[in-house]
Amino acid sequence: MNEWDEQVWNPDGTVGEEAIRQLERVRVGATDLKPGDRVRLWPRGGGDILDLALKGRDATVESIQQDYEDRIYVAVTVDDDPGAYLGKLRLPGHRFFFSLDEVVPLDPPAGETP
Repeated sequence: MNEWDEQVWNPDGTVGEEAIRQLERVRVGATDLKPGDRVRLWPRGGGDILDLALKGRDATVESIQQDYEDRIYVAVTVDDDPGAYLGKLRLPGHRFFFSLDEVVPLDPPAGETP
């Protein structure tokens, strides 16, 4: 048994007393990415069937998280997913996690400032 066996995971991003670090923004290429920004998904090869289904799809950044090994992930909801509201509620199944090299920032819609 290890230290994680006794920990309880909570949907608010906490494990036991420690919280997964929530980041306000992260640099992807020449762009600062933050929650609410739109990205195009490009999962690396060798993943699972969801990687194939999500490749090239547009998504909205829901949060940016740093795990206990200092890896940074972008949590997204897929724009054309009819259940995207479930991801925004942080329920399982409609919120997907990608590393920084698997997302491409999209330009903001006309009239919005970057």
